[in-house]
Amino acid sequence: MTDWSSVAFRKSSRSSTNGGECVEVAFRPGLVAVRDSKCPDRGLVELPASAWTAFLKSV
Repeated sequence: MTDWSSVAFRKSSRSSTNGGECVEVAFRPGLVAVRDSKCPDRGLVELPASAWTAFLKSV
């Protein structure tokens, strides 16, 4: 697994500001990480950038 500690995560534009469901993403060459912004220390999901692109196209 990649070390993501020095990479800036961005919160989803769909996240609410009142404690609702929040998702953050970060990017490295060829990789994407997704985590819960309310519990960032609980870990993340790391996937190939191609899988992230396919996910975005499907939603």
